[in-house]
Amino acid sequence: MNKFVKLSAVLALATAFSAPVFAAPQTFVVDGSHTFPRFSYSHFGLSKQLSRFDKTSGTIVLDKAAKTGSVDIVIDTTSVNTGFPLFNEHIQGADFLDTTQFPTATFKSTKVVFKGDKPTAVKGDLTIKGVTKPVTLKVTSFLAMPHPMLKKDAIGANATVTIKRTDFNAGKYAPNVGDDVTIDIALEAIAK
Repeated sequence: MNKFVKLSAVLALATAFSAPVFAAPQTFVVDGSHTFPRFSYSHFGLSKQLSRFDKTSGTIVLDKAAKTGSVDIVIDTTSVNTGFPLFNEHIQGADFLDTTQFPTATFKSTKVVFKGDKPTAVKGDLTIKGVTKPVTLKVTSFLAMPHPMLKKDAIGANATVTIKRTDFNAGKYAPNVGDDVTIDIALEAIAK
């Protein structure tokens, strides 16, 4: 009987310590008021131009214990903001984003790479103007914590990747207007 009690205690402890390994994945909804994909490129070598998209939505699923996750982002390309309304229209034209035909750009992850307990890269498929290419976003910062105002779990991250406009049929004026476009994403998401 004594052996049975000891064995039960050992099994109970082992179960308690292994429970976090099987923690359920947590789903986060992108906070559109704190998530802004920005893009920059060389303008004739004269300057580096910086613009952003004002409307982004999506979900992130994160299982920190299992070191897995997924990212599904939708960018409203009609929300491009260059700081100049006439240029916003120009960027939305057929030579660049062609927002009449393609009003969104998407990113769907295929793998989230972790180092320790934090994601360091997100591999996935970026679709712009109906063209899909594999890219790897480098995560430059990541934090998971309770949101101080909303009293829910939240995550925040910054990530970056450089793409070629010509790969997405948006290469007008290249190489004079830089073909390389650096996309920089500031993202916050709140637990469902």
